[in-house]
Amino acid sequence: MSAFTDQVKGNWNEVKGKLKQQYADLTDDDLLYEEGKEDELLGKIQKRIGKTRQEVENEVNSWTN
Repeated sequence: MSAFTDQVKGNWNEVKGKLKQQYADLTDDDLLYEEGKEDELLGKIQKRIGKTRQEVENEVNSWTN
């Protein structure tokens, strides 16, 4: 399980709020979390904000550590 998955499961509302603050073009549909589909969620976020998987993971991890 990746650190991103851990953060999503444990603190999704906090992470979602920070993503929406940081990237106004993310929609609620982009940020719809479903258990077991963390990779799909990460892919949607990557595509929308134009960052690599590692960049998104690092950013999310920096907010929660």
